[in-house]
Amino acid sequence: MQTSFRLTGRNLGLELVRVTEAAAIASDRWTGRGEKNEADGAAVKAMRDAFDHVAVNGTIAIGEGEMDEAPMLYIGEKVGCGGPHVDIAVDPLEGTNLCARSLPNALTVIALADSGQFLHAPDVYMQKIAVGPDLPAGVIDIDAPIEKNLRELAKAKKKSPSELTLCALDRERHEEMIAKAREVGVRVRLITDGDVAAVIATCLPMSGVDIYAGSGGSPEGVLAAAAIRCMKGSMQARLLFEDDTQYQRAQTMMKGKDPKRLLELDDLAHGNVFFCATGVTSGYLLDGVQTLPTGYKKTNSVIMRSETGTIRYVSAFHHIETKQQQTTLFHES
Repeated sequence: MQTSFRLTGRNLGLELVRVTEAAAIASDRWTGRGEKNEADGAAVKAMRDAFDHVAVNGTIAIGEGEMDEAPMLYIGEKVGCGGPHVDIAVDPLEGTNLCARSLPNALTVIALADSGQFLHAPDVYMQKIAVGPDLPAGVIDIDAPIEKNLRELAKAKKKSPSELTLCALDRERHEEMIAKAREVGVRVRLITDGDVAAVIATCLPMSGVDIYAGSGGSPEGVLAAAAIRCMKGSMQARLLFEDDTQYQRAQTMMKGKDPKRLLELDDLAHGNVFFCATGVTSGYLLDGVQTLPTGYKKTNSVIMRSETGTIRYVSAFHHIETKQQQTTLFHES
C-alpha cells in the first residue's frame, strides 16, 4: 500500500524549499543578462539535482514538456530518493523573461500532492479566472462575460467596479477582455510574464489585485491552483487546444474525461497539497535572491500547506562557496 505524504508532511516542507532555493540561486547568476534559456537551464539542473535528496518517490505530473524535450523536468520523470508516492508539479523558473530582463516576480516553484491529485494534462494553453478568499461560492464564472464577473465581484466585495483591479497577461488575445473591463470602470494591471505570481496576488491583500483572468500555460495554472487551494481562494479553468493532435493527447492523458470540460479548483489540485516557491527577482509574493558582501546569498521562500492552512515564510543564508545553508529564520502566519 502506498504511503500518503501527509504522514511526513511537516518534514517535506523543508525538503521542498531546499529544491526551490537551489533553483533560485542557480538562475540568479543569469538575472538581467538577457539569456532566458541559460537561466532556465541552470534552474532545471539545480532543481533536478536537489530532488535527489528529497525523501519521496515522486512523479512529475506537471512539467515543462514531454520526455523527448529533456533536459527539462518532463511529464512522467521520476524524482526523489525514496519515500511516499507523490505527484509533483514544477516550474524551475517561472518567468524566464522576467529573470533575463531583471523584472519583478520571477520565481522557482514546485507543488506536491498524493498520486493522482493534480490535473494530468499536456502542456497546452489554459483559460483561467481566479479571486481571493472569503468570497461567496459562485462569484466567478469562467463562461460568463468578464463584465458580469467584475460586477458580481464588486457586489461581493461591497465596492464599486472602479475600486477593483483586474490583472492579465499583456497579450493581443486579451485586448477585447481588457477593453470590456475598462468599460465597466475597472483598473487593469498588465504583466509581461509570470502568471503564477499574478494568480496568487489575488489572495494577497497588499498586492492590489482583485481578480486574474485570461489564458496562459496549463502547468502554471496547476501550480497556481495549488497555491490558491492553500490560501482558500477560488479558481476556474479550461484547457484550450490549437489542433486535434493536442486534443487527442489530452484525451489519452485524462483517461477519457472530456478535455474541454470546466475545471474547478478541485479538478486542478485536489486533496492535501504543498506549494513552495523561492523568489528570483522581487515581486508580489517574495523578495528575490540577494548577494551579500559577507560571501552569502540570501533567499526568500514561502511554503504553503492546504491541510492546515499554514503559510510559512523562510529566509535563508547560503554560503556561496560551500553551498551550505548557515541560518534559516521562520516567520509563520
